Amino acid sequence: MLFVIDIGNTHTVLGVFEGERLHQDWRISTDKTKTADEYGVLIQSICSASGVTFDSFKAVVISCVVPPLLQTFEEFCRKTLRLEPLLVEPGIKTGMPILMDNPREVGADRIVNAVAAYQEARKACIVVDFGTATTFDCISPDGEYMGGVIVPGIGISLEALFQTASKLPRVEIARPRSVIGKNTIHSMQSGILFGYVSMVDGMVERIRKEMAEEAYVIATGGMAERLAPESSTIQKVDRFLTLRGLQILYEMNSKEDA
Repeated sequence: MLFVIDIGNTHTVLGVFEGERLHQDWRISTDKTKTADEYGVLIQSICSASGVTFDSFKAVVISCVVPPLLQTFEEFCRKTLRLEPLLVEPGIKTGMPILMDNPREVGADRIVNAVAAYQEARKACIVVDFGTATTFDCISPDGEYMGGVIVPGIGISLEALFQTASKLPRVEIARPRSVIGKNTIHSMQSGILFGYVSMVDGMVERIRKEMAEEAYVIATGGMAERLAPESSTIQKVDRFLTLRGLQILYEMNSKEDA
């Protein structure tokens, strides 16, 4: 089985593939203070609870946007799994030209998402990833990574509102009864939910005009399933897009090495 690890700023997502089928997945909090041994104990416990053993892993692939943790997870793989991980980093074979001023600046997770989205769509597409930041990644009809957009994530936006506006409470992200709020909590929920979705839809329309393509829009990330039903532009939600992208990149690079 293939073990895939996506280390994000807020959560780390783990998955196990049997061939192209995602057998199991887990989400844990990202903690920069944890050691390789501590992550080993945590991951072993959640795998065991699902009937998955480390001995069943034949290979491992990692994408990481938290540089201090990359070495930690490399150590975990080598010491505990006894496997040399494939890292999504400059030099890895992606099959996707990166049309950026500095391709090394692009986060590993964004490239992984773009590869998975294009393999599915096989046409111009936009990936909207609702993570700590919300990112828009644009892929051309020829499968080129064109660039994208980065905005503060919905959680960051809500927390900033609570921290900087003295009289505003911390609220749950939920759909209010109407756009026009009748109390402070509903007004904030309307602003954060409907306002954020309007930003997403507006940004997608601007991107489509600039691309001169009716690009297919795929959403992923923690808030995707909650926000997509309110959106007029999101056409599909794929919560496993990043994990599938890691599996695709592993297959691509293992064939290259064979």
